[in-house]
Amino acid sequence: MKKFLLLFSFLANVTASYCQDEMIIWNEFLSLVKNKQMTESRIKPHDQLGEKFKPILLSYLDSVRIQASPSDWTYTPEIIKTDNRIQFLVPWSTRGQKTDYCFSFVVIDNQWYFQHLESIFIRLDKTSPPPVSSFPDVSEPQKAWAREEIYWSFIVQNMYLPISKEKGNEYALGLLKDGGGYFVAAKTWVPFASPQKAFILYLCWEQANLRGNNVTLESLSDTQATVNLETIFFYLYNIAGHLKTGISIEDYKQIFETIWQDRAKSSGWNLDIKYSPDNKVTFNFYRDK
Repeated sequence: MKKFLLLFSFLANVTASYCQDEMIIWNEFLSLVKNKQMTESRIKPHDQLGEKFKPILLSYLDSVRIQASPSDWTYTPEIIKTDNRIQFLVPWSTRGQKTDYCFSFVVIDNQWYFQHLESIFIRLDKTSPPPVSSFPDVSEPQKAWAREEIYWSFIVQNMYLPISKEKGNEYALGLLKDGGGYFVAAKTWVPFASPQKAFILYLCWEQANLRGNNVTLESLSDTQATVNLETIFFYLYNIAGHLKTGISIEDYKQIFETIWQDRAKSSGWNLDIKYSPDNKVTFNFYRDK
């Protein structure tokens, strides 16, 4: 019993020391961010993101500082350490709401470096022992974001950019047109309305329930329709830094317009698109009766 108590005391002291060491890193980091002293020299992005990602991460930290409430700086984070990587999980103020963030660090030669900041992290470290068929999950909005980020990252980085470089912008954009198939889906999955109305209604359903966007159908008739979208597509460009470093906002917007103009034309509609600075888009559809 005495040996057990000694072992328990030793492990408790080791754990306490470990937590103290990690909290020193966390508090040093917070001090640098809070006092606007964080520099790119203290940032080491994931290898796949490269050096060009440093200023983007630094801008994220500046946003973290600007949006912080006084209480954010005082939270005691959950700490997870794997080899030379340390994650600090903490709630933080974002656009007036609390969002759980994972701040990732890497330690090299006894020096810490900030590595990444993420608001989507899956607690698969809490998966039950095998055999197991149920896994920790994230919220539905987070899954919608993940689906869109995976999809558009692949389209931009693996299709549009290499193809436009080899065969030109117009050729690459032409490959993204799917208007015919989109209209067929609308007519077959929404057979209870005229084809043109079915397209508008299907658009609203697909963007809201499949893509996870905020959608408002403002008006709908045989000759006119107005749809307001708050799109993950444009949020991605502003938040997912790997897109911003690879493609201009003009080319990124052209992808969006090419796809939706083709869908509208294939469905018998003309389309005027208006943009707002808050990632909101208004589709104004019109046609002759």
